[in-house]
Amino acid sequence: MESHSHAFGVNNVTIKGAVSQTLTESVKKEALSLGFDTVGIATADRADGFLFYQDWLARGMHAGMDYLIRYADLRGDVGRLLPGTQSVIAVTLAYRQPEPMASEVKIAQYARGRDYHRVLRNKLKKLAIRLDVLVPGHRHRACVDSAPILEREYAHRAGLGWFGKNTMLIDSRRGSWFFIGILLTTLPLDADRPAHGGCGTCHACVDACPTGAIVQFEGRWQVDARTCISYLTIEHRGQFTTDQAAQVGDWTFGCDVCQDVCPFNQARASQPLRASPTREADLRPSRTWPDLETVANMSYEEWDRLTEGSAVRRAGFEGLRRNARANLRNRHEGSR
Repeated sequence: MESHSHAFGVNNVTIKGAVSQTLTESVKKEALSLGFDTVGIATADRADGFLFYQDWLARGMHAGMDYLIRYADLRGDVGRLLPGTQSVIAVTLAYRQPEPMASEVKIAQYARGRDYHRVLRNKLKKLAIRLDVLVPGHRHRACVDSAPILEREYAHRAGLGWFGKNTMLIDSRRGSWFFIGILLTTLPLDADRPAHGGCGTCHACVDACPTGAIVQFEGRWQVDARTCISYLTIEHRGQFTTDQAAQVGDWTFGCDVCQDVCPFNQARASQPLRASPTREADLRPSRTWPDLETVANMSYEEWDRLTEGSAVRRAGFEGLRRNARANLRNRHEGSR
């Protein structure tokens, strides 16, 4: 059992009407002490972007991710996930890798360490335990991106970042190389102001996207999963068409192009936190990847051992081999 002998910064807290500012500050202090990089509080009001999300689904931009439709209604109201939710605690955890991959297998930076769902969920559950000690009698629920919640919107409301053209949440001081975690709580906390910022006239991510997946529709930028490399290499099931195989290029799992080119992810003297490598040991590379030929022809047992505890497991056995075969074919075609 985790020790709670440390001070929470608040003694004998009572909640009468509006929550004391001291309690909210103490909650944030505890989140940061668990290793999260930033923390903010949002109200539990209905998600403003829910109608846009429904429209995105209606136009088929979710591609083959039918589970998004099955649980769509839950995303409109966090009270469906935790009845009585009063506040949304949003946190971020940086995942940028300190070194490039040593293998020809090309994996998005977020998936090179331990499965981030486990890392975030464990930390959020620890935060919930600490809140139970601080103010008993309340309920909490930890959510990561596998839960039916519009986590980026609540993180935006909590002041942790604004939406870029690539639909990533961008922190003007830190960039976009971070995960978002959410802790729903029945504690009434003081909400932060939404983050403000914007891309201006910059189109770097739009121009650099290898497949043109970042598109504008009715004045809003969005990602069309049907041509997104991350979707194709992770969520798409079955074999690739000839066009799809060519689109994935040399990416074996995920894609980082739109973040690689983003000016907010480029460190400079006035913004030293941008592109900072992760401080979380579990998110750093934890396994040695073989060459593409080996991945393309591995057995199920080899795949099982290689991907255990990794987000790369999401692609599945056949999917990962399919991706590697497409990488090899594209490399061969490119060498002609």
